[in-house]
Amino acid sequence: MFYEPANRDRDLLPHDPFKAIVAPRPIGWISSLSEDGKPNLAPYSFFNAICAAPPMVMFCSDSEKDSVANIRRTGEFVTNYVGAAFTEAMNMTSIDAPHGVNEFELAGLHHEPSHLVAPPRVAGIAAALECRLAQIVELVDAQGSRTASIMVIGEVVGVYIDDAMIREGRFDVAAAGHLTRLGYRDYQGPEGYFEMIRPNWRG
Repeated sequence: MFYEPANRDRDLLPHDPFKAIVAPRPIGWISSLSEDGKPNLAPYSFFNAICAAPPMVMFCSDSEKDSVANIRRTGEFVTNYVGAAFTEAMNMTSIDAPHGVNEFELAGLHHEPSHLVAPPRVAGIAAALECRLAQIVELVDAQGSRTASIMVIGEVVGVYIDDAMIREGRFDVAAAGHLTRLGYRDYQGPEGYFEMIRPNWRG
Protein backbone atom coordinates (compact mmCIF):
# COMPACT_ATOMS: atom_id res chain seq x y z
CA MET A 1 0.00 0.00 0.00
CA PHE A 2 0.94 3.65 -0.29
CA TYR A 3 -0.54 6.74 1.32
CA GLU A 4 0.19 10.41 1.87
CA PRO A 5 0.31 11.24 5.60
CA ALA A 6 -2.42 13.87 5.40
CA ASN A 7 -4.73 11.48 3.53
CA ARG A 8 -4.29 8.24 5.47
CA ASP A 9 -7.24 5.84 5.28
CA ARG A 10 -8.30 5.95 8.93
CA ASP A 11 -10.57 2.94 8.56
CA LEU A 12 -7.69 0.79 7.32
CA LEU A 13 -5.05 2.46 9.53
CA PRO A 14 -6.83 4.05 12.52
CA HIS A 15 -3.47 4.56 14.27
CA ASP A 16 -0.64 6.39 12.53
CA PRO A 17 2.15 3.87 11.69
CA PHE A 18 4.85 6.56 11.32
CA LYS A 19 6.27 6.15 14.82
CA ALA A 20 6.23 2.36 14.50
CA ILE A 21 8.22 2.53 11.26
CA VAL A 22 10.86 4.89 12.69
CA ALA A 23 11.73 2.63 15.63
CA PRO A 24 13.17 1.78 18.04
CA ARG A 25 13.94 5.20 19.44
CA PRO A 26 15.81 6.03 22.65
CA ILE A 27 13.82 7.97 25.22
CA GLY A 28 15.06 11.38 26.26
CA TRP A 29 14.09 11.67 29.93
CA ILE A 30 14.61 15.39 30.34
CA SER A 31 15.03 17.11 33.69
CA SER A 32 14.95 20.88 33.85
CA LEU A 33 14.33 23.69 36.31
CA SER A 34 11.91 26.58 36.14
CA GLU A 35 13.25 30.09 36.72
CA ASP A 36 12.22 29.83 40.36
CA GLY A 37 13.98 26.50 40.79
CA LYS A 38 11.07 24.04 40.56
CA PRO A 39 12.14 20.71 38.98
CA ASN A 40 10.43 19.18 35.96
CA LEU A 41 10.92 15.70 34.52
CA ALA A 42 9.40 14.45 31.26
CA PRO A 43 10.13 11.75 28.66
CA TYR A 44 10.42 12.47 24.93
CA SER A 45 10.39 9.70 22.33
CA PHE A 46 11.69 11.98 19.59
CA PHE A 47 15.23 12.08 20.95
CA ASN A 48 18.71 11.17 19.78
CA ALA A 49 22.38 12.05 19.59
CA ILE A 50 23.11 14.20 16.55
CA CYS A 51 26.90 14.66 16.50
CA ALA A 52 30.03 13.76 18.44
CA ALA A 53 32.36 16.77 18.20
CA PRO A 54 31.14 18.41 20.31
CA PRO A 55 28.71 15.80 21.62
CA MET A 56 25.17 17.04 21.08
CA VAL A 57 21.68 15.65 21.59
CA MET A 58 18.22 16.77 20.54
CA PHE A 59 14.67 16.22 21.62
CA CYS A 60 11.50 17.43 19.99
CA SER A 61 8.29 18.50 21.69
CA ASP A 62 4.93 18.80 19.96
CA SER A 63 4.31 22.14 21.73
CA GLU A 64 5.85 24.63 24.16
CA LYS A 65 5.66 22.31 27.17
CA ASP A 66 7.32 22.95 30.53
CA SER A 67 10.60 21.31 29.48
CA VAL A 68 10.98 23.62 26.49
CA ALA A 69 9.88 26.71 28.40
CA ASN A 70 12.29 25.97 31.24
CA ILE A 71 15.24 25.35 28.92
CA ARG A 72 14.44 28.43 26.88
CA ARG A 73 14.70 30.52 30.05
CA THR A 74 17.57 28.80 31.90
CA GLY A 75 19.65 27.32 29.06
CA GLU A 76 20.28 23.98 30.79
CA PHE A 77 18.88 20.46 31.01
CA VAL A 78 19.84 16.87 31.81
CA THR A 79 19.13 13.80 29.71
CA ASN A 80 18.58 10.87 32.06
CA TYR A 81 19.25 7.33 30.81
CA VAL A 82 16.06 5.25 30.87
CA GLY A 83 16.92 1.75 32.02
CA ALA A 84 14.33 -0.99 32.36
CA ALA A 85 14.29 -0.60 36.15
CA PHE A 86 12.78 2.86 35.65
CA THR A 87 10.07 1.84 33.20
CA GLU A 88 7.08 2.53 35.44
CA ALA A 89 8.54 5.74 36.85
CA MET A 90 9.34 7.05 33.38
CA ASN A 91 5.80 6.30 32.26
CA MET A 92 4.36 8.11 35.29
CA THR A 93 6.35 11.23 34.39
CA SER A 94 4.65 11.26 30.97
CA ILE A 95 1.36 12.21 32.65
CA ASP A 96 -0.30 15.42 31.48
CA ALA A 97 0.15 17.07 34.85
CA PRO A 98 -0.72 20.73 35.40
CA HIS A 99 2.03 23.33 35.32
CA GLY A 100 4.10 23.32 38.48
CA VAL A 101 3.62 19.66 39.45
CA ASN A 102 6.87 18.02 40.55
CA GLU A 103 7.13 14.83 38.47
CA PHE A 104 10.00 13.52 40.60
CA GLU A 105 7.66 13.40 43.61
CA LEU A 106 4.72 12.17 41.55
CA ALA A 107 6.72 9.16 40.31
CA GLY A 108 8.31 8.44 43.70
CA LEU A 109 11.76 9.39 42.43
CA HIS A 110 14.65 11.04 44.21
CA HIS A 111 17.08 13.36 42.51
CA GLU A 112 20.72 14.21 43.04
CA PRO A 113 22.76 17.22 41.97
CA SER A 114 24.48 17.47 38.63
CA HIS A 115 28.10 18.58 38.38
CA LEU A 116 28.04 21.42 35.84
CA VAL A 117 24.39 22.38 35.36
CA ALA A 118 21.63 23.33 37.79
CA PRO A 119 18.95 20.76 36.86
CA PRO A 120 19.32 17.55 38.89
CA ARG A 121 19.53 14.01 37.55
CA VAL A 122 17.34 11.10 38.56
CA ALA A 123 18.94 9.31 41.50
CA GLY A 124 20.07 5.75 40.82
CA ILE A 125 20.17 5.87 37.03
CA ALA A 126 22.93 4.31 34.93
CA ALA A 127 23.98 7.50 33.16
CA ALA A 128 23.08 11.12 32.56
CA LEU A 129 24.14 13.78 30.07
CA GLU A 130 24.42 17.31 31.41
CA CYS A 131 23.53 19.72 28.63
CA ARG A 132 23.65 23.42 27.86
CA LEU A 133 21.29 24.84 25.28
CA ALA A 134 22.82 25.23 21.83
CA GLN A 135 19.74 25.97 19.74
CA ILE A 136 15.96 25.94 19.75
CA VAL A 137 14.45 25.30 16.33
CA GLU A 138 10.83 26.19 15.60
CA LEU A 139 10.13 23.50 12.99
CA VAL A 140 8.61 24.34 9.62
CA ASP A 141 7.20 21.98 7.00
CA ALA A 142 8.32 21.52 3.38
CA GLN A 143 6.28 24.57 2.36
CA GLY A 144 7.96 26.71 5.00
CA SER A 145 4.87 26.90 7.20
CA ARG A 146 5.40 26.93 10.95
CA THR A 147 4.41 23.76 12.79
CA ALA A 148 3.64 23.38 16.50
CA SER A 149 6.76 21.24 17.06
CA ILE A 150 9.90 22.59 18.72
CA MET A 151 13.34 20.96 18.61
CA VAL A 152 15.79 21.59 21.43
CA ILE A 153 19.48 20.95 20.76
CA GLY A 154 21.90 20.73 23.64
CA GLU A 155 25.66 20.42 23.90
CA VAL A 156 26.72 17.71 26.33
CA VAL A 157 29.09 19.42 28.76
CA GLY A 158 29.22 16.66 31.37
CA VAL A 159 28.67 12.90 31.47
CA TYR A 160 27.70 10.96 34.59
CA ILE A 161 28.04 7.15 34.61
CA ASP A 162 27.30 4.88 37.54
CA ASP A 163 30.63 3.17 38.27
CA ALA A 164 28.86 -0.21 38.27
CA MET A 165 27.99 0.32 34.61
CA ILE A 166 31.63 0.51 33.47
CA ARG A 167 33.04 -2.84 32.35
CA GLU A 168 36.47 -3.17 30.74
CA GLY A 169 36.54 0.52 29.97
CA ARG A 170 33.10 0.58 28.29
CA PHE A 171 29.59 1.59 29.24
CA ASP A 172 27.82 -1.74 29.74
CA VAL A 173 24.62 -1.36 27.73
CA ALA A 174 23.42 -4.84 28.66
CA ALA A 175 23.76 -4.15 32.37
CA ALA A 176 22.07 -0.76 31.99
CA GLY A 177 19.06 -2.44 30.40
CA HIS A 178 18.13 0.18 27.84
CA LEU A 179 14.43 0.88 27.25
CA THR A 180 13.33 2.07 23.80
CA ARG A 181 10.12 3.47 22.35
CA LEU A 182 8.32 1.84 19.47
CA GLY A 183 5.03 2.93 17.91
CA TYR A 184 1.55 3.01 19.40
CA ARG A 185 1.75 1.80 23.04
CA ASP A 186 4.77 -0.42 22.36
CA TYR A 187 8.15 -0.44 24.05
CA GLN A 188 11.19 -2.72 23.96
CA GLY A 189 13.32 -3.62 26.94
CA PRO A 190 15.81 -6.38 27.78
CA GLU A 191 12.95 -8.90 28.07
CA GLY A 192 11.43 -8.03 24.69
CA TYR A 193 8.36 -6.12 23.50
CA PHE A 194 5.53 -4.97 25.74
CA GLU A 195 2.69 -2.46 25.85
CA MET A 196 2.30 0.36 28.35
CA ILE A 197 -0.53 2.85 28.64
CA ARG A 198 0.30 6.47 29.37
CA PRO A 199 -1.38 7.72 32.57
CA ASN A 200 -3.99 10.46 32.40
CA TRP A 201 -4.10 13.24 34.99
CA ARG A 202 -7.90 13.29 34.95
CA GLY A 203 -8.04 9.53 35.46
